[in-house]
Amino acid sequence: MSEKEEDDDEAWLQLRPVEPLPSQCCGSGCSPCVFDLYHRGLARWEAARASKDRSLLSGEEPQSCPSSLSPETFVAFSISTVDKVTKDTYRIRFALPGNSQLGLRPGQHLILRGTVGGLEIQRAYTPISPADAKGYFEVLIKCYQTGLMSRYVESWRTGGTAFWRGPFGGFFYKPNQYGELLMLASGTGLAPMVPILQSITDNADDETFITLVGCFKTFEGIYLKTFLQEQARFWNVRTFFVLSQEKSLEQLPWSYRDKTHLGRLAQDLMKELVGSCRRKPFALVCGSAEFTKDMARCLLCAGLAKDSYFLF
Repeated sequence: MSEKEEDDDEAWLQLRPVEPLPSQCCGSGCSPCVFDLYHRGLARWEAARASKDRSLLSGEEPQSCPSSLSPETFVAFSISTVDKVTKDTYRIRFALPGNSQLGLRPGQHLILRGTVGGLEIQRAYTPISPADAKGYFEVLIKCYQTGLMSRYVESWRTGGTAFWRGPFGGFFYKPNQYGELLMLASGTGLAPMVPILQSITDNADDETFITLVGCFKTFEGIYLKTFLQEQARFWNVRTFFVLSQEKSLEQLPWSYRDKTHLGRLAQDLMKELVGSCRRKPFALVCGSAEFTKDMARCLLCAGLAKDSYFLF
């Protein structure tokens, strides 16, 4: 092999896609996954190298969303505000160019990319802003003491930049598709319920009943209280809360006592909730892996079929 051929081979190897680390997969089952993108890029690289045509490496595809959001390419968005809503949870607003919209359907999520100590990480988050919000979108992120992404999020400041790609998600809500939605959310699992709920109450022609059950540790830890109170004023919306670490209902405001259960959302309470639904319910579940598994089991025990619930 000549020196020129060796240099050419070395140049092609430098262009070869780098296989992602496990930390770069958010684990949410999104499509395309970061590994899908790697294998797609690797196939382009192999074809380009075989034909010695570097123009084949670009693989550019048209952008379909007005905000230039893409499921394959991370796009930079400017941070407008960072609000601390609890001791470990932040509500962050990102600016969209002009008066554009993000282009998500209610309940769909995005993938956030962060870098901590030279390690790239990716996690999935669902915007809580209305699907038709113009000029901005908002996310609710809980930070954990040992979380790598948490360290990255806690470094955010107004005027900074974060990189997102999407949208992803397999639940597509249609007005009046179900008689009643039974929303079961634990902690920040409330996020996908928020835009779905708001899309229903914003639509005067959508007569879907909603029963939202929020599971939190304490009353102080309930997210978006004002929003949930406003939504509960609609004729077709009910909200309930399950608090695992509160000791007495008497310590809660009067307006919460009748709709709050102390303890955990277990099988008996699930049967009561399902039985109280005004129409045949379709359940939406979002929370930790353990919560999701428990809720699926409780829903089956309460009489719902496997095709009568969706697990985010």
